[in-house]
Amino acid sequence: QRAVCLDTFVYKNDMLMGVSLGHSSTPHRGKEGEEWKHSHKDYGTIGWEFMAETLDCPTCRGTGRIPRGQENQLVAVIPCTDQRLKPRHTKQYVCLSVVLCLVVCFLVLFFLFPRSMSLSPIAIKSVLVFFTPDAVTMTIMSVLNISNENFVTVEVRNLDVQALIVDTVVGKASIGNVTIVKPRSRTEYTFDIPVSIEDAGLSSYCKSTSIKIRTLFFHLQIMMRVFYLAHSEQLSMDAFEYVDCGTNTTVSHIMQDTSLCSWGSKKGSALSLLCKTPL
Repeated sequence: QRAVCLDTFVYKNDMLMGVSLGHSSTPHRGKEGEEWKHSHKDYGTIGWEFMAETLDCPTCRGTGRIPRGQENQLVAVIPCTDQRLKPRHTKQYVCLSVVLCLVVCFLVLFFLFPRSMSLSPIAIKSVLVFFTPDAVTMTIMSVLNISNENFVTVEVRNLDVQALIVDTVVGKASIGNVTIVKPRSRTEYTFDIPVSIEDAGLSSYCKSTSIKIRTLFFHLQIMMRVFYLAHSEQLSMDAFEYVDCGTNTTVSHIMQDTSLCSWGSKKGSALSLLCKTPL
């Protein structure tokens, strides 16, 4: 029995060596050949059973084998040149995604980027004059233009106005909640400035009956704070307006901006004198 087992082992080794080296093994005849066939049949049966219990490996396209039931536990490594990845379409999708992100970022920056707010004087609607024994009081109703170039609504608060004659403050006005300016629009806001002239010379000038037109030039310093896009911004403007301090006025007239005064000073015209000295 030991001899038969040894012969069988030798025959199996011969068969394996022949297959591995590429040589065909010579079939045995007689009793030894039958034993070799019997052993070879058993060996082949075991191989087919092993192959029946395995699946094609997805990473090597069927050239290898993995145990059945483990196909979901193994990672399939696919090269970048594999046609299943479709590299051309992948590049197109990546480029399209980058372009869309850039377009969205540009649109967000375009619509939400803070733009400037501007103030400009329009006109004086009316002037009410009251004489007292020691002073002259006036209530000046002015119109201010607020421009909003943003794509969002702007809330205007804290309007502070000072009225000066030369360097003397003769009137102040302060308003908390002013108005709301819609996107890409302009709003006209009307406010009153109380003025009190206590200087004896100016008071006599306004009360004089020998002078038909008693004009005073006021320097207005306007400041306000606007809120939009989660931040605040302070706006300021200087304007000049002339009023008749001797009588009530209900006719609107245009106020002078500081740009006109600076232009007049450069040209040396009489407009610069009107902006600095009262008539």
